[in-house]
Amino acid sequence: MRSSSDVHPRLLIDPPSLTARLEFYLQDVVTRHFGFERVVLGLSGGVDSAVVAYLCARAFGAPNVLTMQLPYKELAREERARAALVIDALGVQTQTLDISPIVDAYATTQPEINWHRLGNVQARVRSIVLFDKLTELGTLPIGTSNRTEILFGYFTQGGDDLAQVNPIADLYKTQVRQLARYLGVPAEIIGQVPTAGLEPGQTDEADFGFSYAEADLVLAHLEAGYTDEEIITLGVGVDVLEAVRGRVLSTARKRVGRVVPEIQPTGHRPVGFIRRSGQGDG
Repeated sequence: MRSSSDVHPRLLIDPPSLTARLEFYLQDVVTRHFGFERVVLGLSGGVDSAVVAYLCARAFGAPNVLTMQLPYKELAREERARAALVIDALGVQTQTLDISPIVDAYATTQPEINWHRLGNVQARVRSIVLFDKLTELGTLPIGTSNRTEILFGYFTQGGDDLAQVNPIADLYKTQVRQLARYLGVPAEIIGQVPTAGLEPGQTDEADFGFSYAEADLVLAHLEAGYTDEEIITLGVGVDVLEAVRGRVLSTARKRVGRVVPEIQPTGHRPVGFIRRSGQGDG
């Protein structure tokens, strides 16, 4: 079995060129296409949000990046302390808002609520805050979910998935870590045990039953069209292979956009083709 530091060549990235590419992506989409100069993101203290903060600071300048720390009670206290390392290193803007009263206001109406549901409520409340900052300050929310999480459906619908712009959405977790090292993210953030921070004692890999290194090795080869037999020769157990595939297949619904019935006559043009009065096809 491969260790987390033994990255398969298929998962290796070229950090300098990728960083330049992601900086251009952010500037192109956020500023040139959407017309925003400032961005906002939730900073959890984990490696994913740290990498996005570093990329945004490079793309827009630290004064134009607002990081939000949105704690629920005492959960993820250590992660919040690590977030301060990112803020201090980059000099980005920051605000802290305790979401406990908002979450608890709903939770008190649900006597049977469990930690899973409560975690989803936390994630959705955090998105409410980020999008309210869009209205208040004109800061566009930026997503922080990586490709592994997205393929696993390991996110809250109506929460983590709402941001339209996400620079790391096509990077596996092990690739995010490689990028983090290049960008200078503090080692204690890169090396910490990943957790969603939504319930006491929770860790991502305990939820999965295998490591991100194993998950990414399987995902990268499944997506490249390798057979099960070929993947097993890489040192992956059959149980892990099936568990990874099962997570992807069982969460497909979460990766589908709006499902809309076709009502209008065949051949109609989408809204993007509507022109101002007096304009023709040319």
